[in-house]
Amino acid sequence: MLKESRWIFMDDKMVPWKEASVHVLTHSLHYGMAVFEGIRAYKGKDGTHIFRLEEHTERLLNSARVMQMGGDFTLKAVMDATSRVVVENGLDSCYIRPIIFIGYGDMGIYAKKNPVRLSISAWEWGTYLGEEGLSRGIRVKVSSYTRFGTNNFLARAKVSAHYVNSQLAKWEVKGAGYDEAVLLDSDGMVAEGPGENIFIVRKGVLKTPPLRSVLDGITRHSVMTLAREEGIPVVEEALTRDDLYLADEAFFTGTAAELTPIREIDDRSIGTGKPGPVTLALQKIFFDIARGNVSRHSEWRTTVVPRLV
Repeated sequence: MLKESRWIFMDDKMVPWKEASVHVLTHSLHYGMAVFEGIRAYKGKDGTHIFRLEEHTERLLNSARVMQMGGDFTLKAVMDATSRVVVENGLDSCYIRPIIFIGYGDMGIYAKKNPVRLSISAWEWGTYLGEEGLSRGIRVKVSSYTRFGTNNFLARAKVSAHYVNSQLAKWEVKGAGYDEAVLLDSDGMVAEGPGENIFIVRKGVLKTPPLRSVLDGITRHSVMTLAREEGIPVVEEALTRDDLYLADEAFFTGTAAELTPIREIDDRSIGTGKPGPVTLALQKIFFDIARGNVSRHSEWRTTVVPRLV
């Protein structure tokens, strides 16, 4: 269950959590036309740091643009509203969920006159794949469900409807006793997790699938940047399933998953079966930057001071 906060931003004002509701005939509830983001804020010694707020907000608005969802939202206004949600809820560390959706009005596939609405929520939420998974690594299975192709959906947009594909894969592998799934693309190459990008390390080189078949993840970009700065070669290339099995290390990245090691795929141990040195080094650097423990990449942090509630 969600740990409730006090306020949710709806359109242009703060609304009490329990009153932030929509009509059952809200268009996006029926047809899945909504775009959203996942953002995290981390507690630091000099305040709470929202990680890469500008990049997340820009992707949210770009997703809406790609999906032809109108609205007069500006980058600054949405960023300010996001910061306000964290501050007014008094949250030191939290997960933030902005969503742009088509509201109540006409029904049917074509409802261009319906209002386009914005909501921003935030709540306390631990790491998505569990604290033990973050430290020890998780067990993963390749799903029988295929990641949708670039001509089936618009892959650069983070659209609610896309995640039906993810849910099917997640439910399948969880039912089989695994922690998370990997989806292949329509060519049988490795794509991504249900809500994460995937990386492997092979002979000191960090590898990840190209953007052709995956979401352009902001944590993905962050980790690739940090790896290059640390002198670790980074390659974007098509990966086969057995590339996963032969990896020395593997991990997922994402706002919810953060940087979670993978210790096993399809009942095969990855490397030593424990998080490897490259994974652990990048994980530490990532959290140090996100929490403001170091001055490095200060431009990735938007610092706010939560109010006492």
